[in-house]
Amino acid sequence: MRKIVKNIDKPLLLMSILLFICGLVMVFSASNVTAYMTRAVSPYNYFIKQAIFLGGSFIVSFIMIRFNTKVYGMVSHLFLIGITASLVALLIYGKAQNQAISWFDFGPISIQPSEFAKMIMLIWMTRYYETHANKLNHFWTCFFPLIIGGLIAFLIIFQPDLGTAIIYSLIVIAVFFMEPIPKGIKNKILLTGIGLVAIVCLVFITNGKTLVHSRQLERLHFQNPCSRLLSTGGQVCNGYIAMNNGGLTGVGLGNSTQKYLYLDEPYTDFIFAVIVEELGALTGILLLLSYLFVLWRIYLIGKRSYTERGAVLCYGVLIYIFLHIAVNLLGIMGLIPLTGVGLPFMSYGGSFTLSLVIALTLVQRVAVETGLRKTAHAK
Repeated sequence: MRKIVKNIDKPLLLMSILLFICGLVMVFSASNVTAYMTRAVSPYNYFIKQAIFLGGSFIVSFIMIRFNTKVYGMVSHLFLIGITASLVALLIYGKAQNQAISWFDFGPISIQPSEFAKMIMLIWMTRYYETHANKLNHFWTCFFPLIIGGLIAFLIIFQPDLGTAIIYSLIVIAVFFMEPIPKGIKNKILLTGIGLVAIVCLVFITNGKTLVHSRQLERLHFQNPCSRLLSTGGQVCNGYIAMNNGGLTGVGLGNSTQKYLYLDEPYTDFIFAVIVEELGALTGILLLLSYLFVLWRIYLIGKRSYTERGAVLCYGVLIYIFLHIAVNLLGIMGLIPLTGVGLPFMSYGGSFTLSLVIALTLVQRVAVETGLRKTAHAK
């Protein structure tokens, strides 16, 4: 364990811990009013749950960091089968929450399988292309992971959870293009994939159906949200008001007015708006710079990796975190449709928190393996 601690990327670890602590504080500040006034539970309810999520996630991380990334790849097919089966079971037995069947409800906690699908697919694809390195000039060998990825994407879309499906699909596509597949094969697969998607969409349209839920179609009308303050634009418009209230330095921690039931989910989708309202635009900018630092450290670890596997895992995690940041912030600023995607480190959510910690642990394990390799060569 001493060798592991020695080779962990300390700047990334310290920044991650700091961001998680700040996120925990903001979850309490943003959720206490909703918890007490809407859910009729203790104001500390979401804070305590998030603290438990973090504690459990750190235990998982402590165990994971001990195993080589090759081990994750060797068992990834089992997790892939499990997550696919859970997504199918969810559509059959799951109960709708917030107009989507995305969670298994186990009393005090809920589990969102689609959140884990992102990391499981990243690990499995990396392992698949690594073990088939001598067959990457075969069309169907290269195309097979995209077929599996597409099936899982449709299962997520049918929940319906378009935001998660988009991020998941972009991760799958990014990993595919990062692999050393011949350019001609990539172009053929790209055209084939576009054609298959077009055929599926055409089949649904000709049958009078759509892959996009009606409430998601409404979100495509996302510009000028304040003109629809009392209907579909209320959340984004109230987010604008929150950020405007904050100014440069904020109204003070805990003093947000928009969290008083103006924002439906101030501790998840719109937590950035509450952060800016309470702590100011300067803190919001500092948070964005912290995200850039995290992404930069992950990029460096991937660049320094001595294996293709390590590099792809790091770059995949980088894309995963970046997409969550971009989709969340662009959504609450009204630049793209609002999708309900959480903000890394800040938003409340057990599945999202655990998935993020697993992703960061993968990156740290790559850093450890690189450090151990350098030490062995030095001797």
